[in-house]
Amino acid sequence: MVDAVEGAAYTIPTETPEGDGTLTWRSTTLVLVRVRSGDTTGLGWTYGAAATARVVEQQLAGVVTGRSAWDVPALNEAMSRAVRNAGRPGLVAGALSAVDIALWDLKARLLGLPLVRLLGAARDDVPVYGSGGFTTYDDAQQDRQLRTWVEEQGIPRVKIKIGESWGRAELRDRDRIARARQSIGPRTELYVDANGAYTRKQAVRLDGFLTEQGVTWFEEPVSSDDLTGLAQIRAAVTADVAAGEYGYSLPYFRHLLDAGAVDCPQADATRCGGITVWLRAAALAEAAGMDISGHCAPHVHAHVAAAVPNLRHLEWFHDHVRIERLLFDGVLDPTCGVINPGAAGAPGLGLTFRAELAERHRV
Repeated sequence: MVDAVEGAAYTIPTETPEGDGTLTWRSTTLVLVRVRSGDTTGLGWTYGAAATARVVEQQLAGVVTGRSAWDVPALNEAMSRAVRNAGRPGLVAGALSAVDIALWDLKARLLGLPLVRLLGAARDDVPVYGSGGFTTYDDAQQDRQLRTWVEEQGIPRVKIKIGESWGRAELRDRDRIARARQSIGPRTELYVDANGAYTRKQAVRLDGFLTEQGVTWFEEPVSSDDLTGLAQIRAAVTADVAAGEYGYSLPYFRHLLDAGAVDCPQADATRCGGITVWLRAAALAEAAGMDISGHCAPHVHAHVAAAVPNLRHLEWFHDHVRIERLLFDGVLDPTCGVINPGAAGAPGLGLTFRAELAERHRV
């Protein structure tokens, strides 16, 4: 039985200002959920506004408390129904997702199993790609980050942000892409992410340059809500088009696939409805003959990513990796471009929250 559900928010300053095509930020907030059954506690989290913690405690805790900890899909459905009038997308979906993740972690801990063993492994390791290359970086910062992933950690695929200033700095985008290729050499895969900053025609016009630089992944060239635009761009460019990180419910992924909008959908378990819905999104992709990619929050996704046969990779996002290393013991090692969830045998997600250290960041 679930005895208690708690939410708390922790805001961590960035090392330097970070930015993409549409936003800049100086801190990131992790909203942690702890779900307790007896002496055992499960952990889950999402990234977003600190107010998400209030949604957990005011909208969701009462739905989950007192019910069986074994029946996570039933609890997910109960939460989804309970927030109908609160507005499920966005902040509420993040709260629901964090509780779902904590419930899966709790169940695996109660059974004494790594989560990947509870879910059932489809693979032994999970490929990752280094992700960062913020538009706020100067040339030296970008070069240093890329070389760390490729030369020190042996990660064979990396991604940078483009679309600076809502696409109005295209010349700098092109220069940064070319510099990235110089930093990583000819053999490493190069990805770009515009975070929806370009227009449709602008994204298509960029295709020749991206092909010249060997870019094989073009993420959110336009808004992920513009399914028609994504489909048009996908038909016109060489690189694989990806989107889906702002999918807050399962129907979004069906619409994304039905529109022919992407070559590889991305799903974020901290937004889409937790591990429960992430698995369903992966099944939709598999039925469509596609891989799926895990978006950000790598230590949330590691175990569930290993449980699906059609995984392409998982995003080793600099900002979230830094925070998860700070707040948790038991983090994974991406050397050679793969992580091995469950290999250490620790139950659940395999992490221990560093509560005393985190307290200074609590908001």
